[in-house]
Amino acid sequence: MRILSVSSGKGGVGKTNLVANLALALEKKGYHTLIFDADLGLANIDVLLGLAPERDIRHVLSGECTLKDILIKTPYGFEVIPASSGVVELTRLDPSEKMALKDQFEEVSRGVDFFIFDLGAGISDNVLFFNLVAQERIVITTPEPTAMADAYALIKLLFLRHQVKRVYLLVNMVKDEREGKAVYQQIAQVVERFLGPVGLTYLGALRSDPCVAKAVRRQEPFLEVYPEASVSQDLSRICEKLLRLKPKSEGGLEALWSQSFRATS
Repeated sequence: MRILSVSSGKGGVGKTNLVANLALALEKKGYHTLIFDADLGLANIDVLLGLAPERDIRHVLSGECTLKDILIKTPYGFEVIPASSGVVELTRLDPSEKMALKDQFEEVSRGVDFFIFDLGAGISDNVLFFNLVAQERIVITTPEPTAMADAYALIKLLFLRHQVKRVYLLVNMVKDEREGKAVYQQIAQVVERFLGPVGLTYLGALRSDPCVAKAVRRQEPFLEVYPEASVSQDLSRICEKLLRLKPKSEGGLEALWSQSFRATS
């Protein structure tokens, strides 16, 4: 099982949309995928996909049910663990809550090929924790200077505080591939100058496409409803590149969870 985190320094860069469509692309290639909506206080993947969960992570943490009870199988094959929106208490899990979830995550992830954490924006405790639980980390930015600066700030914090040395960069909402590579080069130069040994890999770019907004209004993945759109072609290439990457194993979920717990407690 490959464990991925998807995060960003700034909100509004299309992170959750990327997660949903990447999960669909992986399913289409035969890789069973599980998404955990780890933006625990401002969750929205259920809204994006038109899901209506009766229970979510709040009910698991309160002991009312288990993660298996709230798991949702989407019409697209992949599964979702829903979180809550507008619940301040969930924006920072305490140590006992983190450890209470560990064994349950092990159970629900059996038979899963890709486990994706859809994280909140910024550098909160939850964002750092789940980035450390992941084996591979995708940071999303757009060409906007503020988004680029915040993406670098997240990469910097992960490296300086937790020695994270491998990060994939994905650039969203670009005019063309040239712009995506230019954004990557700008961030990579700053990383090399000030951080040094961070292995920043260019995962690819998604072009701006009106089909994205149309799909969001329909509450369906753009890869499903507009498979020939330019952004869908880009997403498919990104998925293929991700599958070609051979990440160095950092241990299984249980070991990574324990390491992350010690590092952030």
